[in-house]
Amino acid sequence: MFTDPPWLQPRTAYLHVPFCGHHCGYCDFAVTAGQDHLIELYLDALELELAALGQPQPVETIFVGGGTPTYLTAKQLRRLLEAIHKWLPIISPGSHEFSVESTPESLDAEKVHLLAAFGVNRVSIGVQSFHPHLLAALERRHGVEQIPQAVEMVRKQIPAISFDLIFAAPGQTLAQWEADLDAALAFDPDHVSTYGLTYEKGTPLWKDRERGAVRTVDEDNELAMYEHAMDRLAAAGFEHYEISNFAKPGKRCRHNDRYWANEAYFGVGVGAARYVQWVRELNVRDTKLYVRRVLAGETPTYQSEELDPRERAFETIATQLRRADGVRRDRFRDQTGFELDELIGDWVRDFTANGLLLDDDSSVRLTRRGKCLADGIVTSVMKSR
Repeated sequence: MFTDPPWLQPRTAYLHVPFCGHHCGYCDFAVTAGQDHLIELYLDALELELAALGQPQPVETIFVGGGTPTYLTAKQLRRLLEAIHKWLPIISPGSHEFSVESTPESLDAEKVHLLAAFGVNRVSIGVQSFHPHLLAALERRHGVEQIPQAVEMVRKQIPAISFDLIFAAPGQTLAQWEADLDAALAFDPDHVSTYGLTYEKGTPLWKDRERGAVRTVDEDNELAMYEHAMDRLAAAGFEHYEISNFAKPGKRCRHNDRYWANEAYFGVGVGAARYVQWVRELNVRDTKLYVRRVLAGETPTYQSEELDPRERAFETIATQLRRADGVRRDRFRDQTGFELDELIGDWVRDFTANGLLLDDDSSVRLTRRGKCLADGIVTSVMKSR
């Protein structure tokens, strides 16, 4: 089916559904709230962008994110799934991965049944916290009591469940984070994503911090929370396979593994990125502009860049270092045409000597301490190019 390697020919696709019942104060994604009248027009535009593929493009994994895809009505959700089924057919049903993001309050039995009927076999639920006051601080719309209801509905028809959790929320204590992890594990999820809260410039939460209206968690406590997550989830049998992600054996998110390997992928919808034949493109982030452009027969792309070979190689290092598997020298050579040590050999030796990297000759990967300093390490790599 595929004639080119996965870093040239996409095996995976991402579709963005921006609509939400509420735009949370910390969120910097391409989200649209309070404009439900745009949903049908958006689906029109999404179908047109998919049709621009020219012909159906078979894939192994699909991820529908947002926004909140399950905020759509059942009828709208069916329309979305039908378009995906037409233009992005799954190869080898039964061994595929089809993920959809959701929130506890946006799920109902009809929607879950519809997802299962179209082959969705993995649902990622944005739980974030099991403490009502932290959900309120994050401006989440669901209540803690809605979480078990959502899990029960999904588990009846869909085999894999992932939880998203946020730590270092305003005023959060280490004890509260420990309790959140214990509460999450009590549901026996297949996968857990843990994200340290980021105050993205321009968001309402960032503005609140700037004027002193929220109590932030200091760096030492945030690090303690992250390290506790590593220890607690490892003790529960989870593999820490990427900086922010933990999975039971065999339950990694295969879709995101493609991103972290810096392989090719399709991206459709407002704010979506795609990476095909070494060309990286980004769609506009404004939903009205996206709809207007696509329905007028114009491209929704606002940025397009073909990376040169050296730039691609460094980008591959930066993304693959996020993984527990790290950067495999033989795979890196095949993918980029460069020898890893020719590009960053001195850097690898220095960081290995400082206990931030492990180098077993076949691969280079972050140590536990290195994972705690991953952003700085990756920044250092990119500067060395």
